[in-house]
Amino acid sequence: MAFALNTSTSRAPATSSARGIAGVRVWLWALAALVFCMVVVGGATRMTGSGLSITEWRPVMGAIPPLDAADWAAEFAKYRESPQYQIQNSGMTLGEFKAIYWWEWSHRQLGRLVGLAFGVGFLVFAATGALRGRLMARVLLLGTLGGLQGAIGWIMVASGLKPGMTAVEPVKLMLHLTTASVIFAGLVAVATGLGRAAREPDAAPEGARSAFWLMALVLAQIALGALVAGSHAGLVYNTWPLIDGAFVPPLSGLMFGTPWYENFVDNHLTVQFQHRMVAYAVLAVALWQAWSLRASAPGTSAARRATALAGLVAAQAAIGIWTLLAQAPLALGLLHQAFAMVVLGMAAAHWRLRAAGH
Repeated sequence: MAFALNTSTSRAPATSSARGIAGVRVWLWALAALVFCMVVVGGATRMTGSGLSITEWRPVMGAIPPLDAADWAAEFAKYRESPQYQIQNSGMTLGEFKAIYWWEWSHRQLGRLVGLAFGVGFLVFAATGALRGRLMARVLLLGTLGGLQGAIGWIMVASGLKPGMTAVEPVKLMLHLTTASVIFAGLVAVATGLGRAAREPDAAPEGARSAFWLMALVLAQIALGALVAGSHAGLVYNTWPLIDGAFVPPLSGLMFGTPWYENFVDNHLTVQFQHRMVAYAVLAVALWQAWSLRASAPGTSAARRATALAGLVAAQAAIGIWTLLAQAPLALGLLHQAFAMVVLGMAAAHWRLRAAGH
């Protein structure tokens, strides 16, 4: 009897802890889903030219949209003072302005929702003890990045409100998307690792390192894709596999700008060329990793994940080529951006499980 009582009392805290971890995992996956939606809506905001429609940053009061005709007239008047309106959208009607306004407003609202969901969840799970130690530190770091992301978003928008500008600066767009991608990958990685017991040994000790570098390559490719999108380089060279008539363009075309390092962010040819080359590298590494794991650890979950990841990378490459040849219509552009996050999420989960020995 005494033994039975001791067993039940020892299991109660363990059961409570497991429930708390399960709740944290669901919360983190929900946050990852919200960030995914933010990236997709952000892509639509960029592609529709809506990102500069709200010319002020009001983290609190900005949540309230225009409620009557006077409010709409005031917001439209502010936009008409922007360089984008005066240079590119002169003559836009109020109805057309409302269309771009709602895209940007929705994007910002999603950001507020992510912040609220994070804050409430963090306080609840910290109070119940489900968040502590390294887990709390990791989650807090991701939350800090999320808060910083709001400021980065405004810095990006402000760059497009400068005299003579009709869009945001590509480098700041790259920083904004890359930060969002890091947060998304971090949420997926932490959520994936919670409550998972190692069921299969690693095929090789270097497996986690190769999975990490594949994830890093995917992140780099997303960053370079933001440069292509921000500079509209995808609308300049619309052939594949050749670019400007060659697989590798002449150095005189790749590095004609001065200073030389600005070619990597401002030269349309260089920007698109580096995006293509890193895409080939991502595909090569993904295929190699799948082949390696299928050879060294056939039938394991790691081999199956690596094979699935290679398939996703190949599909993303095909979508990218299709988007390029079609000159980046809205639907394909959004599909390409959304699928990039799917690939990143899979790469992050694969790396986390490999690091844990799964």
